This record gives sequence, C-alpha cells and structure tokens, in this order.
Amino acid sequence: MTKMTDILRYACVAAVLLAGSCAAPMNEDTLSNDGAVNHPITVEARYTAIELPFSAPAAGLLPDDAARLDEFVARYLERGTGALSISAPAGRDASAAISYFAERLASLGVARSRIMVGTHEAASGKERVEIGYMGYVARTDPCGDWSKDLSNTAANQSAPNFGCATQHNIAAMVSDPRDLVQPQPMADSDATRRGTVLGNYEKGKITAADKSQDQSGKVSGVGSP
Repeated sequence: MTKMTDILRYACVAAVLLAGSCAAPMNEDTLSNDGAVNHPITVEARYTAIELPFSAPAAGLLPDDAARLDEFVARYLERGTGALSISAPAGRDASAAISYFAERLASLGVARSRIMVGTHEAASGKERVEIGYMGYVARTDPCGDWSKDLSNTAANQSAPNFGCATQHNIAAMVSDPRDLVQPQPMADSDATRRGTVLGNYEKGKITAADKSQDQSGKVSGVGSP
C-alpha cells in the first residue's frame, strides 16, 4: 500500500513538473498576442509645403499650378493645424506675391487670422512662393519581419508580423491622426432637438424620430418575405 502511495505521489509531482514545463516560455523574447502592442501607431508632426512659380498678379497661376494649390489648401482645411504660411522670394515683387496668395487662400476658405506671411532668400532662377503648414501623420514600423521560424511553434507565440498590416491600415484610414493622441472636444448639444424630444415626452408622444422604410435598421433584406 505504501508503495502504491509513493508511486501515485511521484506521478503527481511529475505531472505538475511536466505541466509547468509546457506552460513556461521557450525564451524571454516573447511577443504579445495583441498586434497593437507589437506594432504601435505613432503620431508625429510634419511640415508640408508646396512651391509655386509666380510672375505677376495679373498673370496669376497656370491652370495646373492653380489645381495643385486648390488640392493643397483642401488638405490643409481637412488635416492642417495652426497657421498656413506664405513665404515669397525677397525682392520688389514680394509684396505683390504675398497679397495675391493671401487673397487666393482667403477665397478658398482659409481664415485670414490663420494666414502668416514672410520672405526668404532664393537663388536666381529658382524663385518660388512657398506655402506650408504643420500637420500630423500616423505611422508604424514597416512589415516584413520573417526572422522567426514559424515551424517552431512549441511556445505558441505570435509571429513578429502579427497585426502589422492591420495597424498600417488603421494609420492610413484615420481621418485626423490627432484623434489617436487626444479625442476632440464634444460639440454643443442640439437645443432644438432636445426641446422637441422633451415636448413630445410631456405630451405622451413618441420621442424617437420618424424613420422611412429605407431606414429599417436591418443589415440585409435578402430572404425577407
């Protein structure tokens, strides 16, 4: 009986040791099962600028340059932060160039209070008006780390590339990278809608907004009678 007890005791100890050895990591260089931890998204400020040739206010910009400026200003209004700067080559035509572009930016929707102007020295033949702003970009490390032997999975660890593509997609799709650092402040509530809801509630009416048949909320109408 004692022998059987000892055998069972040794078997239990061995089972515990075996289980512990299976649970222990194969090495200290472990990866997380969360792709966001392995490939964090970083947000950094970046100066973005465009350079345009300019001769005289009467001549204005060439059609291609005007289209480039319109697109640039649209990106600024969408993602830019702070002021939009105009820097013209120093010289007698600097004032005219600054005035032209300042009016052009204002007509495109840039507040005059956010337009900064200045001059810079430019080499002969390379006179360009520079318009720029500070914006934020989201990025993460490049994918393609195949250093780990994926045939050796005894430790049940994630591959180094796990989650990398997803993080890249999130960084590329986020509308305003600043939202990854700090959320935007809440907008004011709709007082008109609030008054309507409270009025209907006091009268015992339905407070929800009326919905059309197209706003049923169904994910799909396939197979519906």
